[in-house]
Amino acid sequence: MRTTRTLPIAAAVTAAAIALAGCAGPPAQPAADVTAEPVFEGKLTLLTKFGGEPLQTYFEDLAAEYESEHPDVTVELIQETDQSVKDKTKTLTASGALPDIYFTWTGDWAQNFIDGGLAADLSEVIRPGTEWGDRFGEASLSAFESDGKYYGIPLYNNGKFMGYNKAAFAAAGVEVPTSFDELIDACGPLRDAGYEPIAFGNKDGWPALHYMQQLFAYNVPDDVLQADFDPATAEWSDPGYVASLEQLQTLVTECTDTGKGTNGVLYTTAQEALAGGRAAMYYQEVLEFDTVTVEGAALTDDDFGIFPLPVPDGAAGDPGAIEGAPEGYLINAKSPQAALAVDFMKFVTESENATTLSASPYGNPSAVIGAVTQQTSSRAVFEGITAVNEASQLVGWLDTVTVPEVADAWLAGGEAIISGSSSAEEVLESVRAANDSAQ
Repeated sequence: MRTTRTLPIAAAVTAAAIALAGCAGPPAQPAADVTAEPVFEGKLTLLTKFGGEPLQTYFEDLAAEYESEHPDVTVELIQETDQSVKDKTKTLTASGALPDIYFTWTGDWAQNFIDGGLAADLSEVIRPGTEWGDRFGEASLSAFESDGKYYGIPLYNNGKFMGYNKAAFAAAGVEVPTSFDELIDACGPLRDAGYEPIAFGNKDGWPALHYMQQLFAYNVPDDVLQADFDPATAEWSDPGYVASLEQLQTLVTECTDTGKGTNGVLYTTAQEALAGGRAAMYYQEVLEFDTVTVEGAALTDDDFGIFPLPVPDGAAGDPGAIEGAPEGYLINAKSPQAALAVDFMKFVTESENATTLSASPYGNPSAVIGAVTQQTSSRAVFEGITAVNEASQLVGWLDTVTVPEVADAWLAGGEAIISGSSSAEEVLESVRAANDSAQ
C-alpha cells in the first residue's frame, strides 16, 4: 500500500548525500563495484516493507536460506510496514546509516535517492538485455530508469482495483458497475441489503490519494496530467481535477457509512470490513487481494471479485489507465557490500523465490516474467495482474510521482474534501501554492 511523506524526504537525502560525500568529515569508503565477484563474508543489511503478517516471513526465510548457502554471511533485516517504512528510511538516510539494500517506490521517491547519489547504478548488471535484466519485463525495469541508467530492482507489480463481495451484489440485485454513476447508484441497494457499500479508511491519508489519482487519470488529458507532475511545467488548472474531487466527495457521502469520519478510520479497518463480510466493496491494491480472503475470513475466494474503478461519463482522460506501479529495491551506492547485495537480490528474484512471492499467503505478484500464473497465484491476483499488464498505461501513485511539497498538499486536500472543510477549487489553490514553493 502507498504511503505519503509527513515531511519531505528530499532534505534528508540531500543532507545524507553531502555527509556521505565527505563534505562533513573524512571521505567515505568507496563503494564496491556492482559488477565485481561477490565476497561471501560479512554482514548484509536490508530494509524491507514486509513487516507484519503474512509478509514478514518471506525475507526471513530467504535470509536464512542464503546464510545456509554462505555460512560466512549474515543478513540483517530491518522489517517495516507500509506506514512506518517512510519514517525509518528518512531516519536512516539523515543519519548516514542507509542499509546496503533498501525498499523504494518509483517516481519522485526513488529519484531523490538517485539525485542524492545514494542509489547504485545497476545498468551493467540489470539493464534490458543482461542476463539478470531479462528476468523482468522492460516496463518494470524502466520504472526505475533515469537518464538512460537503471537503478532499481523491481520486486513486484501492483495496481488498484475495487474488490467486491459477489454474494452482497447478488443479495442487493446489482450488477458490476460500468460507469462511475452506476457505482454510486449501486450503493443504496447494497446498504438496504445490510452492507456498508464501500469500506473506506483514510486515517493514513494515502487511500484518498488513490481514488483521486485514478479519477485524475480518467478526467484529465494525459499530456496535461504528466506535465502537472513536474513543478516546472505544472499548472494544476484543468477542470478534470475539480470534477475528480467532487466525484470523490459524492462517493464518500453516498457510499460510505463513516462519511466525514472516514479520516479517522484505518485502512486496515476498511480492509477487515470486506474480509468480514460487512462491506460490499473496498478499493484495494493487488497486494491486498489474498489478505481479504485469507483462511478464516468470511469472504471466500469464490465470492471475491474485482473491477477497475469505473470511468465517469464524459471523462476527458485515458479510460484504459490503471493506477499502479512496480515496487522494488535500491542498492546503496556507498555500500562496500554492493557486489554481495547484487548477488543476494539475484537470489531473491530467482524463479522459485519469485513464484513463492506470488503465491498465497504472500500474494505479491512478482515482476519476474512467468512467476504469476493461474497455477501459482490466486484467481484474483492472476486476474488483477493480467489487467495491469493489459492497461493502456500505469499511472503512478500521487504521493510518489510528484515532489514532496505538492504530494503533501494533495494529502491535506484529500482529507479536506472528505471532511467538507474545503471546496475542490480551494484544494487546487493550495496545490498550486505548494507547486510554486517547490520551484
